[in-house]
Amino acid sequence: MNLNVVPKLKHTNSNNFFLLCGPCAIEGEEMALRIAEKVVGITDKLQIPYVFKGSFKKANRSRIDSFTGIGDEKALRILEKVSKTFNIPTVTDIHEISDASMAAAYVDVLQIPAFLVRQTDLLVAAAKTGKIVNLKKGQFMSPESMKHAVQKVKDAGNNNAWITDRGTMFGYQDMIVDFRGIPTMRSYAPTILDVTHSLQQPNQSIGVTGGRPDMIETIARAGIVNHVDGLFIETHFNPANAKSDGANMLHLDSLEQLLTNLVAIRKLIATF
Repeated sequence: MNLNVVPKLKHTNSNNFFLLCGPCAIEGEEMALRIAEKVVGITDKLQIPYVFKGSFKKANRSRIDSFTGIGDEKALRILEKVSKTFNIPTVTDIHEISDASMAAAYVDVLQIPAFLVRQTDLLVAAAKTGKIVNLKKGQFMSPESMKHAVQKVKDAGNNNAWITDRGTMFGYQDMIVDFRGIPTMRSYAPTILDVTHSLQQPNQSIGVTGGRPDMIETIARAGIVNHVDGLFIETHFNPANAKSDGANMLHLDSLEQLLTNLVAIRKLIATF
């Protein structure tokens, strides 16, 4: 895959997987810069191409009193500051057609949430910005069906689409990753494994999503062995107090060892 289409992306010739990583939501400037600085230091050391991830708003919430954001423009300006401060690309998810042009003014990659990936008008709006479009596979969709989402982006005049697998619904309150889908989706577009969202336990009776962060390294290792192009990992220095998705996020202190292990696995399987 050609990572050179991503503005400001470093270490593109390292033969490593690339990484989308950051907090679930932008909670403030200090937290975003703190997380970005830590991840940049780790990925520079390990020569991993890195895209900072942060949602400028959270539209899909179980309860009306759940955190949705600090304000659209405020959060987008923080993403822009992260990009300029560390000279790295950024990615954020959009939820409405009007979000596409607004977010595109601040970030390098527009992400389509899994629940919205069949929304044609949203995909077309994202594609027409000229930004890279990261398509989250719906929890209810087969790997084969993602070729149609990719084709929508291409038909709208944009050849830079990615696919991110974030697991498939397993009953009402669990997710499972079907690794058979990775080679299928890689035949359509560069494919990323969303490690942390794949470990969600949604639809809990209290209205707050649960998770299995203890399984993060297990799923990430399996993704690398099965040749994913990239990994998506949400991280926070205090997951227990994160305003969104804390139950399945990786503690920031655990990121370096995890990535070190994954880089070693990637190097080993490159010989096969």
